[in-house]
Amino acid sequence: MKCVVYSSQYKDVWNDTVHRSRNATFLHIRDYMDYHADRFVDASLLFFNDKGKCIACLPATFQEETATISSHAGLTYGGLLLTPEATSDAVRQILILTAEHFLSIGYNRLIFKPVPHIYHSIPAEEDLYWLFRAGAEINARSVSTTISLLHPLPLSTLRRRKVAQANKIPFVADLNATANFAEWQSFWDILHEVLVMRHNTVPVHSYEEIMKLREKFPQEIRLFTVKDNNSQVVGGCVVFETETTAHVQYIAANELGRNGGALDLLFSELISYYCKRGKIYFDFGISTEQGGRFLNEGLIFQKEGFGGRAVCYDIYEVDLKKLQAIGEQ
Repeated sequence: MKCVVYSSQYKDVWNDTVHRSRNATFLHIRDYMDYHADRFVDASLLFFNDKGKCIACLPATFQEETATISSHAGLTYGGLLLTPEATSDAVRQILILTAEHFLSIGYNRLIFKPVPHIYHSIPAEEDLYWLFRAGAEINARSVSTTISLLHPLPLSTLRRRKVAQANKIPFVADLNATANFAEWQSFWDILHEVLVMRHNTVPVHSYEEIMKLREKFPQEIRLFTVKDNNSQVVGGCVVFETETTAHVQYIAANELGRNGGALDLLFSELISYYCKRGKIYFDFGISTEQGGRFLNEGLIFQKEGFGGRAVCYDIYEVDLKKLQAIGEQ
Protein backbone atom coordinates (compact mmCIF):
# COMPACT_ATOMS: atom_id res chain seq x y z
CA MET A 1 0.00 0.00 0.00
CA LYS A 2 1.29 3.46 -0.90
CA CYS A 3 0.16 6.90 0.32
CA VAL A 4 0.44 9.84 -2.10
CA VAL A 5 -0.10 13.52 -1.28
CA TYR A 6 -2.76 15.04 -3.53
CA SER A 7 -1.79 17.64 -6.12
CA SER A 8 -3.56 18.85 -9.25
CA GLN A 9 -1.76 16.25 -11.37
CA TYR A 10 -3.87 13.62 -9.58
CA LYS A 11 -7.20 15.36 -10.22
CA ASP A 12 -8.41 12.80 -12.76
CA VAL A 13 -7.29 9.88 -10.58
CA TRP A 14 -9.03 11.44 -7.58
CA ASN A 15 -12.29 12.02 -9.44
CA ASP A 16 -12.23 8.52 -10.93
CA THR A 17 -11.77 7.05 -7.44
CA VAL A 18 -14.67 9.14 -6.15
CA HIS A 19 -16.89 7.86 -8.98
CA ARG A 20 -15.92 4.26 -8.14
CA SER A 21 -16.28 4.77 -4.41
CA ARG A 22 -19.02 3.11 -2.37
CA ASN A 23 -19.52 6.09 -0.05
CA ALA A 24 -18.47 9.28 -1.87
CA THR A 25 -20.80 11.95 -3.24
CA PHE A 26 -20.34 14.79 -5.73
CA LEU A 27 -19.20 16.97 -2.81
CA HIS A 28 -15.90 15.03 -3.05
CA ILE A 29 -15.30 15.81 -6.73
CA ARG A 30 -12.39 18.23 -6.93
CA ASP A 31 -14.45 20.88 -8.76
CA TYR A 32 -16.71 21.03 -5.70
CA MET A 33 -13.99 20.72 -3.06
CA ASP A 34 -11.79 23.34 -4.69
CA TYR A 35 -14.40 26.09 -5.11
CA HIS A 36 -13.34 27.40 -1.69
CA ALA A 37 -9.69 26.37 -1.90
CA ASP A 38 -8.69 29.90 -0.86
CA ARG A 39 -10.23 29.31 2.59
CA PHE A 40 -8.47 26.03 3.41
CA VAL A 41 -5.01 24.52 2.98
CA ASP A 42 -5.48 21.14 1.32
CA ALA A 43 -3.97 18.06 2.98
CA SER A 44 -5.70 15.34 0.95
CA LEU A 45 -4.21 11.90 0.37
CA LEU A 46 -4.65 9.09 -2.16
CA PHE A 47 -3.93 5.41 -1.47
CA PHE A 48 -2.70 2.93 -4.07
CA ASN A 49 -2.65 -0.84 -3.62
CA ASP A 50 0.24 -3.10 -4.63
CA LYS A 51 -1.14 -3.25 -8.18
CA GLY A 52 -0.93 0.54 -8.49
CA LYS A 53 -4.68 1.09 -8.34
CA CYS A 54 -6.11 3.92 -6.24
CA ILE A 55 -8.56 2.32 -3.80
CA ALA A 56 -9.21 5.18 -1.37
CA CYS A 57 -9.01 8.94 -0.91
CA LEU A 58 -8.90 11.09 2.19
CA PRO A 59 -10.19 14.64 1.66
CA ALA A 60 -8.38 16.68 4.30
CA THR A 61 -7.24 20.13 5.36
CA PHE A 62 -4.55 21.43 7.68
CA GLN A 63 -5.37 23.24 10.93
CA GLU A 64 -1.88 24.48 11.60
CA GLU A 65 -2.59 26.42 14.79
CA THR A 66 -3.65 23.23 16.62
CA ALA A 67 -1.43 20.71 14.76
CA THR A 68 -4.62 18.99 13.66
CA ILE A 69 -5.76 17.46 10.38
CA SER A 70 -9.46 17.73 9.53
CA SER A 71 -11.30 15.52 7.09
CA HIS A 72 -12.61 17.91 5.86
CA ALA A 73 -12.97 21.38 7.42
CA GLY A 74 -14.85 22.73 4.39
CA LEU A 75 -17.25 19.82 3.93
CA THR A 76 -20.22 18.50 5.88
CA TYR A 77 -18.61 15.08 5.74
CA GLY A 78 -15.22 13.82 4.60
CA GLY A 79 -13.62 10.69 6.00
CA LEU A 80 -12.23 7.89 3.90
CA LEU A 81 -13.75 7.42 0.45
CA LEU A 82 -13.49 3.71 -0.22
CA THR A 83 -13.76 1.73 -3.44
CA PRO A 84 -15.08 -1.87 -3.44
CA GLU A 85 -11.48 -3.15 -3.47
CA ALA A 86 -10.76 -1.66 -0.04
CA THR A 87 -11.09 -4.50 2.47
CA SER A 88 -11.06 -4.20 6.24
CA ASP A 89 -7.35 -4.91 6.45
CA ALA A 90 -6.64 -2.48 3.61
CA VAL A 91 -8.48 0.24 5.54
CA ARG A 92 -6.36 -0.55 8.61
CA GLN A 93 -3.22 -0.11 6.50
CA ILE A 94 -4.60 3.11 5.01
CA LEU A 95 -5.24 4.61 8.43
CA ILE A 96 -1.76 3.62 9.63
CA LEU A 97 -0.21 5.27 6.55
CA THR A 98 -2.36 8.34 7.20
CA ALA A 99 -1.08 8.59 10.76
CA GLU A 100 2.55 8.02 9.76
CA HIS A 101 2.41 10.69 7.08
CA PHE A 102 0.89 13.41 9.22
CA LEU A 103 3.01 12.59 12.29
CA SER A 104 6.12 12.93 10.11
CA ILE A 105 5.23 16.55 9.29
CA GLY A 106 4.38 17.58 12.84
CA TYR A 107 0.65 16.92 13.25
CA ASN A 108 -0.74 14.91 16.14
CA ARG A 109 -4.55 14.75 15.91
CA LEU A 110 -7.14 13.89 13.27
CA ILE A 111 -10.70 15.21 13.10
CA PHE A 112 -12.66 12.66 11.10
CA LYS A 113 -16.15 13.26 9.68
CA PRO A 114 -17.29 9.97 8.12
CA VAL A 115 -19.86 9.97 5.34
CA PRO A 116 -23.24 9.07 6.93
CA HIS A 117 -24.60 5.69 5.88
CA ILE A 118 -27.53 7.20 3.97
CA TYR A 119 -25.05 8.24 1.26
CA HIS A 120 -23.46 4.80 0.89
CA SER A 121 -24.19 2.82 -2.26
CA ILE A 122 -22.49 -0.20 -0.62
CA PRO A 123 -21.74 -0.51 3.12
CA ALA A 124 -18.50 1.31 3.96
CA GLU A 125 -17.86 1.53 7.70
CA GLU A 126 -14.53 -0.26 8.04
CA ASP A 127 -13.00 3.05 9.10
CA LEU A 128 -15.37 3.32 12.07
CA TYR A 129 -14.21 -0.03 13.41
CA TRP A 130 -10.53 0.88 13.23
CA LEU A 131 -11.19 4.29 14.75
CA PHE A 132 -12.77 2.48 17.68
CA ARG A 133 -9.70 0.27 17.96
CA ALA A 134 -7.55 3.41 18.02
CA GLY A 135 -9.57 4.91 20.90
CA ALA A 136 -11.21 7.65 18.84
CA GLU A 137 -13.87 9.70 20.60
CA ILE A 138 -17.02 11.27 19.22
CA ASN A 139 -16.66 15.00 19.88
CA ALA A 140 -19.79 16.07 17.99
CA ARG A 141 -23.05 14.38 17.03
CA SER A 142 -25.60 16.29 14.97
CA VAL A 143 -29.10 14.96 14.37
CA SER A 144 -30.46 15.09 10.85
CA THR A 145 -34.07 14.19 10.04
CA THR A 146 -34.40 11.70 7.20
CA ILE A 147 -37.33 10.07 5.43
CA SER A 148 -37.01 6.51 4.18
CA LEU A 149 -38.53 6.73 0.72
CA LEU A 150 -38.79 2.94 0.62
CA HIS A 151 -41.05 3.03 3.69
CA PRO A 152 -42.33 6.62 4.05
CA LEU A 153 -44.38 7.45 7.12
CA PRO A 154 -47.60 9.45 6.71
CA LEU A 155 -47.59 13.21 7.21
CA SER A 156 -48.81 14.41 10.59
CA THR A 157 -52.27 15.96 10.94
CA LEU A 158 -50.73 19.44 11.29
CA ARG A 159 -48.60 19.08 8.16
CA ARG A 160 -51.59 17.81 6.13
CA ARG A 161 -53.62 20.77 7.37
CA LYS A 162 -50.90 23.19 6.24
CA VAL A 163 -50.74 21.52 2.81
CA ALA A 164 -54.50 21.96 2.44
CA GLN A 165 -54.14 25.62 3.42
CA ALA A 166 -51.44 26.16 0.79
CA ASN A 167 -53.58 24.53 -1.91
CA LYS A 168 -56.52 26.71 -0.98
CA ILE A 169 -54.62 30.05 -1.28
CA PRO A 170 -53.55 28.78 -3.91
CA PHE A 171 -49.80 28.26 -3.90
CA VAL A 172 -48.19 26.22 -6.66
CA ALA A 173 -45.01 24.17 -6.35
CA ASP A 174 -42.58 24.52 -9.25
CA LEU A 175 -40.47 21.38 -9.59
CA ASN A 176 -38.77 22.71 -12.74
CA ALA A 177 -37.23 25.88 -11.34
CA THR A 178 -33.58 24.76 -11.57
CA ALA A 179 -32.94 26.18 -15.03
CA ASN A 180 -34.59 29.54 -14.26
CA PHE A 181 -31.94 32.06 -13.18
CA ALA A 182 -34.57 34.59 -12.13
CA GLU A 183 -36.06 32.09 -9.68
CA TRP A 184 -32.61 31.36 -8.24
CA GLN A 185 -32.15 35.07 -7.60
CA SER A 186 -35.63 35.42 -6.08
CA PHE A 187 -35.09 32.45 -3.79
CA TRP A 188 -31.60 33.59 -2.75
CA ASP A 189 -32.97 37.02 -1.85
CA ILE A 190 -35.57 35.35 0.40
CA LEU A 191 -32.99 33.00 1.89
CA HIS A 192 -30.54 35.81 2.64
CA GLU A 193 -33.22 37.97 4.26
CA VAL A 194 -34.55 35.10 6.41
CA LEU A 195 -31.10 34.07 7.62
CA VAL A 196 -30.08 37.64 8.45
CA MET A 197 -33.35 38.63 10.15
CA ARG A 198 -34.12 35.39 12.01
CA HIS A 199 -30.70 33.85 12.63
CA ASN A 200 -28.20 36.71 12.26
CA THR A 201 -26.20 34.77 9.67
CA VAL A 202 -25.84 34.40 5.89
CA PRO A 203 -25.86 31.37 3.54
CA VAL A 204 -22.67 29.29 3.55
CA HIS A 205 -22.53 29.76 -0.22
CA SER A 206 -22.83 33.21 -1.74
CA TYR A 207 -25.20 33.60 -4.68
CA GLU A 208 -22.21 33.72 -7.04
CA GLU A 209 -20.73 30.54 -5.52
CA ILE A 210 -23.96 28.53 -5.69
CA MET A 211 -24.48 29.55 -9.32
CA LYS A 212 -20.96 28.45 -10.26
CA LEU A 213 -21.51 25.14 -8.50
CA ARG A 214 -24.91 24.72 -10.16
CA GLU A 215 -23.22 25.24 -13.52
CA LYS A 216 -20.65 22.54 -12.75
CA PHE A 217 -23.19 20.13 -11.21
CA PRO A 218 -26.50 20.77 -13.02
CA GLN A 219 -27.86 17.29 -12.31
CA GLU A 220 -26.94 17.31 -8.63
CA ILE A 221 -27.82 20.85 -7.45
CA ARG A 222 -31.53 21.54 -7.90
CA LEU A 223 -33.88 24.39 -7.02
CA PHE A 224 -37.57 23.92 -6.22
CA THR A 225 -39.85 26.85 -5.52
CA VAL A 226 -43.39 27.74 -4.48
CA LYS A 227 -45.22 30.62 -6.15
CA ASP A 228 -48.35 32.63 -5.39
CA ASN A 229 -51.13 33.30 -7.90
CA ASN A 230 -49.07 36.17 -9.33
CA SER A 231 -46.20 33.75 -10.12
CA GLN A 232 -44.04 35.37 -7.43
CA VAL A 233 -41.67 33.10 -5.50
CA VAL A 234 -42.73 32.87 -1.84
CA GLY A 235 -40.41 30.06 -0.78
CA GLY A 236 -38.35 27.12 -1.88
CA CYS A 237 -35.43 24.84 -1.23
CA VAL A 238 -32.13 23.83 -2.80
CA VAL A 239 -31.58 20.08 -2.95
CA PHE A 240 -28.24 18.32 -3.34
CA GLU A 241 -28.87 15.00 -5.08
CA THR A 242 -26.59 12.01 -4.60
CA GLU A 243 -26.98 8.46 -5.87
CA THR A 244 -29.04 7.42 -2.86
CA THR A 245 -30.26 10.60 -1.22
CA ALA A 246 -31.94 13.94 -1.85
CA HIS A 247 -30.51 16.28 0.78
CA VAL A 248 -32.13 19.65 1.47
CA GLN A 249 -29.24 22.12 1.61
CA TYR A 250 -31.22 25.36 1.95
CA ILE A 251 -34.84 26.09 2.94
CA ALA A 252 -36.56 29.47 3.12
CA ALA A 253 -39.93 31.18 2.74
CA ASN A 254 -41.00 34.80 3.06
CA GLU A 255 -43.72 35.84 5.51
CA LEU A 256 -46.53 35.09 3.05
CA GLY A 257 -45.07 31.67 2.34
CA ARG A 258 -44.51 30.84 6.01
CA ASN A 259 -48.02 31.83 7.03
CA GLY A 260 -49.61 30.02 4.09
CA GLY A 261 -47.88 26.64 4.36
CA ALA A 262 -45.77 27.01 1.20
CA LEU A 263 -42.98 24.73 2.38
CA ASP A 264 -45.46 22.10 3.60
CA LEU A 265 -46.89 21.96 0.10
CA LEU A 266 -43.43 21.81 -1.45
CA PHE A 267 -42.11 19.01 0.75
CA SER A 268 -45.25 16.91 0.38
CA GLU A 269 -44.74 17.06 -3.40
CA LEU A 270 -40.98 16.49 -3.23
CA ILE A 271 -41.38 13.33 -1.15
CA SER A 272 -43.59 11.88 -3.88
CA TYR A 273 -41.28 13.22 -6.60
CA TYR A 274 -38.18 11.55 -5.17
CA CYS A 275 -40.00 8.29 -4.48
CA LYS A 276 -40.73 8.14 -8.21
CA ARG A 277 -37.12 9.01 -9.08
CA GLY A 278 -35.82 6.01 -7.15
CA LYS A 279 -34.02 7.76 -4.32
CA ILE A 280 -33.78 5.86 -1.05
CA TYR A 281 -33.72 8.77 1.40
CA PHE A 282 -34.95 12.36 1.64
CA ASP A 283 -32.77 14.18 4.16
CA PHE A 284 -33.89 17.47 5.72
CA GLY A 285 -30.54 18.20 7.33
CA ILE A 286 -29.59 18.83 10.94
CA SER A 287 -31.62 20.52 13.66
CA THR A 288 -28.77 20.81 16.15
CA GLU A 289 -26.19 23.44 17.03
CA GLN A 290 -22.97 23.54 19.03
CA GLY A 291 -21.85 20.13 17.82
CA GLY A 292 -25.17 18.57 18.77
CA ARG A 293 -25.31 19.96 22.29
CA PHE A 294 -28.36 22.09 21.46
CA LEU A 295 -31.47 20.70 19.76
CA ASN A 296 -33.88 23.06 18.01
CA GLU A 297 -37.03 21.26 19.10
CA GLY A 298 -39.40 23.39 17.02
CA LEU A 299 -37.40 22.74 13.85
CA ILE A 300 -37.11 18.99 14.36
CA PHE A 301 -40.82 18.78 15.22
CA GLN A 302 -41.65 20.30 11.85
CA LYS A 303 -39.37 17.90 9.97
CA GLU A 304 -40.63 14.86 11.85
CA GLY A 305 -44.15 15.86 10.81
CA PHE A 306 -43.24 14.83 7.27
CA GLY A 307 -42.24 11.35 8.44
CA GLY A 308 -38.54 11.96 9.04
CA ARG A 309 -36.56 10.24 11.78
CA ALA A 310 -33.04 10.63 13.16
CA VAL A 311 -29.77 9.99 11.36
CA CYS A 312 -26.58 11.04 13.15
CA TYR A 313 -23.80 13.03 11.53
CA ASP A 314 -20.82 12.23 13.76
CA ILE A 315 -17.39 13.80 14.12
CA TYR A 316 -14.54 11.76 15.62
CA GLU A 317 -11.24 12.89 17.08
CA VAL A 318 -8.27 10.57 17.35
CA ASP A 319 -4.64 10.76 18.47
CA LEU A 320 -2.47 10.02 15.42
CA LYS A 321 0.04 8.04 17.49
CA LYS A 322 -2.76 5.72 18.62
CA LEU A 323 -4.04 5.50 15.05
CA GLN A 324 -0.56 4.53 13.91
CA ALA A 325 -0.60 1.65 16.40
CA ILE A 326 -3.94 0.04 15.46
CA GLY A 327 -3.72 -3.69 15.07
CA GLU A 328 -0.83 -3.94 17.50
CA GLN A 329 -3.02 -4.15 20.63
